[in-house]
Amino acid sequence: MESLIGLVNRIQRACTVLGDHGGADGALPTLWEALPSVAVVGGQSSGKSSVLESVVGRDFLPRGSGIVTRRPLVLQLHKTEAGQPEYSEFLHLPRRKFTDFALVRKEIQDDTDRLTGKSKQISPVPIHLSIYSPNVVNLTLIDLPGLTKVAVEGQPESIVQDIENMVRSYVEKPNCIILAISPANQDIATSDAIKLAREVDPSGERTFGVLTKLDLMDKGTNALDVLEGRAYRLQHPWVGIVNRSQQDINKNVDMIVARRKEQEYFANSPDYSHLSNKMGSEYLAKLLSKHLEAVIRARIPSITSLINKSIDELESEMDHLGRPIAVDAGAQLYTILELCRAFERVFREHLDGGRPGGDRIYGVFDNQLPTALKKLPFDRYLSLQNVRKVVSEADGYQPHLIAPEQGYRRLIEGALGYFKGPAEASVDAVHFVLKELVRKSIGETQELKRFPTFQAELAAASYKALEGFRDDSRKTALRLVDMESSYLTVDFFRKLPQEVEKGANPAAPNADRYAETHFRRIGSNVSSYIGMVSDTLRNTIPKTVVHCQVREAKRSLLNHFYTQVGRKESKQLAQLLDEDPALMERRQQCAKRLELYKSARDEIDSVSWAK
Repeated sequence: MESLIGLVNRIQRACTVLGDHGGADGALPTLWEALPSVAVVGGQSSGKSSVLESVVGRDFLPRGSGIVTRRPLVLQLHKTEAGQPEYSEFLHLPRRKFTDFALVRKEIQDDTDRLTGKSKQISPVPIHLSIYSPNVVNLTLIDLPGLTKVAVEGQPESIVQDIENMVRSYVEKPNCIILAISPANQDIATSDAIKLAREVDPSGERTFGVLTKLDLMDKGTNALDVLEGRAYRLQHPWVGIVNRSQQDINKNVDMIVARRKEQEYFANSPDYSHLSNKMGSEYLAKLLSKHLEAVIRARIPSITSLINKSIDELESEMDHLGRPIAVDAGAQLYTILELCRAFERVFREHLDGGRPGGDRIYGVFDNQLPTALKKLPFDRYLSLQNVRKVVSEADGYQPHLIAPEQGYRRLIEGALGYFKGPAEASVDAVHFVLKELVRKSIGETQELKRFPTFQAELAAASYKALEGFRDDSRKTALRLVDMESSYLTVDFFRKLPQEVEKGANPAAPNADRYAETHFRRIGSNVSSYIGMVSDTLRNTIPKTVVHCQVREAKRSLLNHFYTQVGRKESKQLAQLLDEDPALMERRQQCAKRLELYKSARDEIDSVSWAK
């Protein structure tokens, strides 16, 4: 039966492959964050790298003076069956197995240089490395850049704080176990690792103290006060480590041999022999593995709860993204019709008031049209000079006797022509609003977001239909104006003789009929008639526009499009339903994460309840 840590390592590995892992800011979101891991913290040259290599039993980390670890290294150890070959894999090189650990070291250095350049800069973007070996315990370790106090040449002044912020972003998480590395040949009170661990874990519940370089202490001194918890007490016991000497490193002394020499050192040391069974890198690895498994087991309920919540969110997102499209023509046509209905529903909501926008059409009738009618230049057209000119030209060589009927007709016909402008402007204004509502409705129809090609086709079909409605509306509105010109109201003419004769001498010479008051009376009469027509058109133009444009848009916007779609072959329908590649990728990633989380939930339940 697979161990809990082995399972967690595998889940974490799957998370990193799917991108569900720490980002550029070092944060480990969602499932990655819920799964405990061990962060290795220490000052520069504290022996961090040597401790890690001792735990792994292999030389694989870059070495040198100053800052060597310049990116976080997420190291996942997978214990394999005895006799199986050792190998490593990088997340950024998923199909390549490294059996030569010298090449692992080189790839860590090269990948760091690829991101930061050949400089002493740091980066929070982690490197993910998995090591499969029968000589390791199941464990996840995160090697972090060494804490420093001074920026050296080639580094920005902010690097001291940058490194601390990066390290802190990992160790302050409640699921992080802190492996605080301190050299024994320095006062524990000056330990950078212990200082930071105490800030983020004041109770010491998550901190394991490791004391390195015990063999390099001055003769006659020892580190028993620290190892036995008198100098600085932690909830977990301190572990002493004896790393390989520089001479051993230069001679490429095998790590297995180095582990044996470390055990012999503690067993034969007069100072530490009574602690020898709780010292050394092998004991440290087993201690961490055992504790990590206990932490995982204790947090299984919260991990399972997070997984269940994530599964619900992912399934909701899958429903939102939509399922993959079927390949047969019938299902494709059904999908298209459903998309059209969804769009029409949103479009009607805009018109009927369920969504904003339809009120702009009312604004055309209530504000734009009345304003345009008021601005028509009737004062200039019915000026005394223009009335005299039109009436005189209408009489020709025969002067009118009483009422200049032809003059009236020409004045009225000329005035009514001005109404065509506001009528056409109202039609165009409503057309613009309807086009804008189509655009907004397409953008607000969630089901359409998957299909950019179909969106474009739907918009084009809708715009074409609206243009047809606009043309019909324009013809009808202009016909209303022409109708007013074609037949003048009878009552208007019947009143004219009475108005002319009132207070006048019928026997007066014709010259009196061309006096200024006579033409002013004609202009006033025409103005009254034009006002009556204006009131009529103010009511009938909106009726025409609504009947020909708005009602038709609600009732038959996509009728022609439905006819066209019904004639298309399966291949053409598939082209219409060509999804946005980014959305397809998002759905695929969502499906993979959903599969991962469901598998993780089942496997964690299975392993956690195993006897």
